[in-house]
Amino acid sequence: MYKRLIFCLIGGLSLALPCLAQDQPLAPIAPNTIVIKNHQFIPPQLTVPAGKKLEITIDNQDPTAEEFESFDLDREQVVRGHKQITVYIGPLKPGKYGYWADYHQDSKGIIVAQ
Repeated sequence: MYKRLIFCLIGGLSLALPCLAQDQPLAPIAPNTIVIKNHQFIPPQLTVPAGKKLEITIDNQDPTAEEFESFDLDREQVVRGHKQITVYIGPLKPGKYGYWADYHQDSKGIIVAQ
């Protein structure tokens, strides 16, 4: 309740009443996001809850396309330059799931489900 009130007050007094009137908790501000910048994944490790279906946003901030690829997650998707894609994964068992940039294979990351 207090977190909701603080969020509403920061967002502006005009938003406070609709927020307080809601019976449901506030939605997450942003989904899990992996940024591609300078052909590197940021963050290089993303921790997510095990046992849940997940939506991961891949945000390519570079001008050139990149391919998000993972044998562990059974995913292979191209992200055009200055574009975003959404990747749906899970539910994952606890463990580590590697991925890499296919066009720049020295760029690697890991998703840790716990």
